[in-house]
Amino acid sequence: MIQYEELSIEERLQYLYQPTDAKRAYIEIRFLINKYRKMIASENYRMSEKDVILITYGNQVIESDEAPLDTLQKFLDRYLEDDINTLHLLPFYPYSSDDGFSVANYYDVSPLLGSWREIGRIASKYRLMFDGVVNHVSRYSYWFKNFLSGDPRYKKYFIELDPTTDLSAVVRPRATPLLSPFKDDHGENRYVWTTFSKDQVDLNYANYEVLVKILDVLLFYVSKGAKLIRLDAIAFLWKEVGTPCVHLRQTHELVQLFREVIHKVAPEVVIITETNVPHSENISYFGNGDDEAQMVYNFTLPPLLAHGIITGSAKYLTPWAQTLSLPSDKVCFFNFTASHDGIGMRPLASHLPQEEIDFLIEKAQEHGALVSYRSDTNGEAKPYEINSNYMDLLTPPEEADSVRIKRMILSQAVAMAMPGVPGIYFHSLVGSRNYHHGVEMTGINRSINRQKIFWHKLKESLDTQGSMESIIFHTIKKLLSIRIHESAFNPFGAFSFPALHEAVFAIIQTSTDETNRIVALHNLSGDEVRCRVPDFTSGGLNLVTHEEVPEAEITLGGYEIAWIRFETTPTTLKENP
Repeated sequence: MIQYEELSIEERLQYLYQPTDAKRAYIEIRFLINKYRKMIASENYRMSEKDVILITYGNQVIESDEAPLDTLQKFLDRYLEDDINTLHLLPFYPYSSDDGFSVANYYDVSPLLGSWREIGRIASKYRLMFDGVVNHVSRYSYWFKNFLSGDPRYKKYFIELDPTTDLSAVVRPRATPLLSPFKDDHGENRYVWTTFSKDQVDLNYANYEVLVKILDVLLFYVSKGAKLIRLDAIAFLWKEVGTPCVHLRQTHELVQLFREVIHKVAPEVVIITETNVPHSENISYFGNGDDEAQMVYNFTLPPLLAHGIITGSAKYLTPWAQTLSLPSDKVCFFNFTASHDGIGMRPLASHLPQEEIDFLIEKAQEHGALVSYRSDTNGEAKPYEINSNYMDLLTPPEEADSVRIKRMILSQAVAMAMPGVPGIYFHSLVGSRNYHHGVEMTGINRSINRQKIFWHKLKESLDTQGSMESIIFHTIKKLLSIRIHESAFNPFGAFSFPALHEAVFAIIQTSTDETNRIVALHNLSGDEVRCRVPDFTSGGLNLVTHEEVPEAEITLGGYEIAWIRFETTPTTLKENP
């Protein structure tokens, strides 16, 4: 794990910029800190087992003649008020593509969703995670328009290069061109850095003015109710020709700067980094455990868990989990199985043999998934992500719905039982399926898991007893209710992953006060298995079935979940690995 020496805001700026620019940046940042301190009432907050995050678009649920953000809150208040305390509200700003991730105006709410008034109402009842889409802006943003118009104030906001520049060393997350041509107001072609698409133009952080502008944006979000800030695609932030332009030291310094400046105003705000890369690179954003991200996305979990359920084996999942460790008790993982994006393949590096990765991709396609590609340094196309609804990824189309439901609930139970904070994607919660029609309409693979749902149809499906959607939704709600009332699921407690049976993924978590232990057992196969509960000294309670567990040997039915609680004393507990 990369760790750098502890620096002050001023020292970090001196590392990143020339002395004059560093001094100017420091003066402007101090102004921002003082400005927002007057606007923001800080509070004490530490994440606990009660923190569960719902990942959703602002217009995920729609109804005629109502602002989608109001409809979303109606859904939350009716169904989830007692089980979900945090909302990851995917980009709700005015945008031009990628369902919000090409931001045209950082400071406004898309009128198609509502206004800051609706955001404020939601923030009064739920903790909010905002997206800091800070690697790039829309080509239609006024920043980029001013750049193309020749406005000298924006001359260095973007990275313009000669198209013959050798950029072969740059790590590519897409198969699209790295430099895109744009005609300026004089009719001349300008070749500008675009990591993800021509409509997502990368910002130039070598210009200190860009850093100051983005810090203002992030503090503005805090002033509007953001309690968590997700730094999107953060690994690519700093560019330097001749390097891979990913995970550079300057990028880590910027993340640490973001955190330090925000915490000068609101120390309770949680910084979470989104880096869909191999696991060892991903966790580097924890820093030393007290200077960078407080949460990182556990990107290896979704594909490795899918592989485990499809094969009915924890053969690869358990050894990977046994490598998990944290640099301090102030950071934790953000555990999820699905999101608005696809299921990344790069995090599988070193944890799944290539033939097994190929097998997973083949099975996913048989189940109706699509595959998106990136270019490696040789220009060869490599699978970047699987695009699929998570439930459909796990099960072939011809399988019985009863099996489909069990596998889906099993997957969400694992995410909830993992050490850290769980994130549940809206479509995973309500039992959605692959949205192929959306892909046909947009031509974008990720649309397969981004369907918007009419309120009356959603309400009918969730309220219809025995429907697939209702079974999945209410079972997940039950598991969430168990989780948020069990101190052993505190994200900062000790954990371990014993290998009990090839088909069983086992997680042991203990409360921070060491008075409770939960042994969470998940049978990834459809067969009945028997395994021994580790460290069994006396009877426990299966929280899922409310049945006593009188002996160490336990039988698990196909895809069965057992969360067993033991009351204990500190002397019986093992330390976090």
